[in-house]
Amino acid sequence: MTQDLSQRKLRAGIVGGGRGSFIGAVHRIAVELDGQAEVVAGAMSADPQRAEASARAWYLPRAYTSYQEMAATEAGRADGIDFVMIAVPNHLHYQVARAFLEQGIHVVCDKPMTFNLEEARSLVELVEQKKLIFALTHNYTGYPAVRHARHLVRSGAIGTVRKVLVEYLQDWLMEPVENAGNKQAVWRTDPSKSGIAGSIGDIGTHGENLMEFMTGLKITQVCADLTAFVENRQLDDDANMLLHLEGGAKGMLTCSQIAAGEENALSIRIYGTQAGLEWHQMEPNTLFLKQPGQPRQTLRVGQPYMSDEAQAGTRLPAGHPEGFLEAFANVYRLAIADIRRLAAGEAPAGGYPTVHDGLRGMNFIAKVVESSQKGAVWVNF
Repeated sequence: MTQDLSQRKLRAGIVGGGRGSFIGAVHRIAVELDGQAEVVAGAMSADPQRAEASARAWYLPRAYTSYQEMAATEAGRADGIDFVMIAVPNHLHYQVARAFLEQGIHVVCDKPMTFNLEEARSLVELVEQKKLIFALTHNYTGYPAVRHARHLVRSGAIGTVRKVLVEYLQDWLMEPVENAGNKQAVWRTDPSKSGIAGSIGDIGTHGENLMEFMTGLKITQVCADLTAFVENRQLDDDANMLLHLEGGAKGMLTCSQIAAGEENALSIRIYGTQAGLEWHQMEPNTLFLKQPGQPRQTLRVGQPYMSDEAQAGTRLPAGHPEGFLEAFANVYRLAIADIRRLAAGEAPAGGYPTVHDGLRGMNFIAKVVESSQKGAVWVNF
């Protein structure tokens, strides 16, 4: 039986993202940016007082102190949520997602998708069984310039991809800030909450996903070297790896959270047999096209020469800055459109990271850690 969602905003709920969380507010801004959905319910903390205060600060009509109660109650309401946003630490992703999927509620989840690879495989099975939408917030795929680069690669404009270089550099974990009570650092450096990887799970998976999204090529082998530079830190804060991709292309990916002076320096360079592409997240509206013997071309978001895919993700005229929040909102806009399609009995259109990308991300983490623990040897995916 289909449900008509064409005449109203979708209703969203959130688990986690309460006071003290950076990403909770990002989710709310992103999901409501285009007027397609509104947040109406939340289980924003395991602490009842914080959960209530956080929901009150957001003016949410319904507040819960447990995600289990929220999933069961919302599924039984005539005006219950259509999808849930998961913004909790990694070790809770799977159990929260499962609770809502089993109630027939669509899911948008932070990355990495689960705590371990076994949970990721189980989640794929559940999503396929329930035939629900599951989106993963690899939000960098939402940038219009990234989507135009993907178009250029897939249209053959740069020829056959030979080499890909990805960097993701930050400095916020240069010191043991987890020991000083930094909430974001505490769980990200704790194996019981973050999983088997630190920087690899937190930002390295963004690099892996972006590489595969833009080139259309899957990683087939990895040789990795992980380091925890900060004394007594249990998980990696720096990673360097060599990659083999489908079709014979070679790649390098480095991520670090101890790179002095770096803010959020995510960059990617793609070199083909005819031309190269270069994009920097901290200057997101610019894409460089580089051809041998020719001046470097500076392509700008919002211009008429950009692809339909890029134009669809652009909200403002050329020269008006669009960035992180808008890219995040593009993932939501695509996922919401598919929730509407599914309700109307139509096939999803995709174009955003899904549960299958989440499984690849968890496999990436597992193989990178395996390679490093074995002495930086080549490991097959």
